Amino acid sequence: MSNQKSSSGGFKSVFASLAIVVAFAIGVLVYVVVLGDAGNFDAEGHPKPGNYLGMMYKGGFIVPILMGIFITIVIFSIERALTIARAKGKGNIENFVRSIKNLVAGNQYDAAIAECNKQQGSLANVVRAGIEKIKTINSEPMDKESRVAAIQKEIEEATALELPMLSKNLVIISTCATIATLWGLIGTVLGMIRSFAALSNAGAPDTTALATGISEALINTALGITASVIGIIMYNYFSTKIDAITYSMDEAGFTIVQSVNVNK
Repeated sequence: MSNQKSSSGGFKSVFASLAIVVAFAIGVLVYVVVLGDAGNFDAEGHPKPGNYLGMMYKGGFIVPILMGIFITIVIFSIERALTIARAKGKGNIENFVRSIKNLVAGNQYDAAIAECNKQQGSLANVVRAGIEKIKTINSEPMDKESRVAAIQKEIEEATALELPMLSKNLVIISTCATIATLWGLIGTVLGMIRSFAALSNAGAPDTTALATGISEALINTALGITASVIGIIMYNYFSTKIDAITYSMDEAGFTIVQSVNVNK
């Protein structure tokens, strides 16, 4: 079991690394091929009026980095959504917990295990571990306190195995949300530096360089804020889902322990 968990964790770490590399590669590709397409610019190399792709290209080298961060957020948001959906198992969690309460209260442990096998998911794994422990210790000469302690320990260990899988890669989303804002600010600063440099020219200011600098500043700000907002929303959304699953684990574990207190 531990070897399977270890190999699964190693695979997911490799996936995370590859996903980030692919995301930034896609960002660079989109920047060069799509945004940098010659059709987005006039003969002098300036973006055509109203062509936002060309305007984004003029945002400079910060743009593909911001796009890579944004794509990373999208990739890991999809990955977390699939993982949490799988962790919830099949069917409604509230109905599952209610069914387990009734079965455990009636000492129908085999039926409760069958219900866990049907439900699947992280919650079902924790509940099944607790119920199987009850069946194991029922044949052992133990007092009630020892039984309760053994079951609680089993449930806690099962929960400890499941929670890291639920929260894994959330830190990547939160980090990207923070970095996106900072990179956007860096792009803003660089764009404003170019703008002021154009104004400092002797004689008439270089209006083209001034417009390019301001465009770069605004585009980088917009991209950074957009990626950050989406990252924060997704992080909070998934955190709320994980909290709900964790609460269900605690509730089901409490129900199992209470059945031992009542029946033993």
